[in-house]
Amino acid sequence: MRTSLLATTAAAFAWCLVVAHPASASVIWNGDASAGTAVFDGVLCDSPGSVTAQDNSDGRGTVFKFNKPLGLLRCEAHGLSVGGSRYTFKNNSTYYLGWDTSTNTPDAGTIFQWKSYGTNDQNQQNYPVLMKVEGGVLKLFHIEVGEVWTLKWSTPVTTSTYKRIVLGIHTSDTASAGWVEAYYNGAKVAEFSGRTWDDLGNDTRWGSYGAEVQDKRVINWIDGLKVGSSYADVAS
Repeated sequence: MRTSLLATTAAAFAWCLVVAHPASASVIWNGDASAGTAVFDGVLCDSPGSVTAQDNSDGRGTVFKFNKPLGLLRCEAHGLSVGGSRYTFKNNSTYYLGWDTSTNTPDAGTIFQWKSYGTNDQNQQNYPVLMKVEGGVLKLFHIEVGEVWTLKWSTPVTTSTYKRIVLGIHTSDTASAGWVEAYYNGAKVAEFSGRTWDDLGNDTRWGSYGAEVQDKRVINWIDGLKVGSSYADVAS
């Protein structure tokens, strides 16, 4: 009887510990705009362009404003800062990237790059995964070795309206092992395999970029930036 009572008490205590101390979340990075641009490893936006954090009084709180004026090729944020240091993505690993985006124009150029390190002959895939807003359409591309572009998914989008995007990327420098999942406003819209990791590694870039929008004024509002190891980490 005493043994049974002790066992019951121990089990109850263990259950309390589980309830009181749930498993830690696997969110790798929370790019909340309230912390300002320090959440990024760097900003690539020459004057008079700017990346700022501000409250637009629309109920969202503080969001990032990527302002690319006329004549500027890019206005982007590069990489993640975790604990004051650049976070290094790794090969043969799975990452989920989530964010809300709203552009002021149907031609915002490249709004996301899974950008390779190195230049020219230092990389085989300059940007294995890339997203654009052009002609009022959001497009997801896979760019293979040899600059072979394949459109994997697209949808019409409305300007000045936030959309939730999640990309799951399993990194691999072999085409047989890498894969990408894409979610749009909570629904899975694409899944494909292929090489997703370049020779010197890859990193994130958000904002606006492209020669095709150099003559346009682009504003890309970005909110809810997160990187995790599962879809649930970054879904909202």
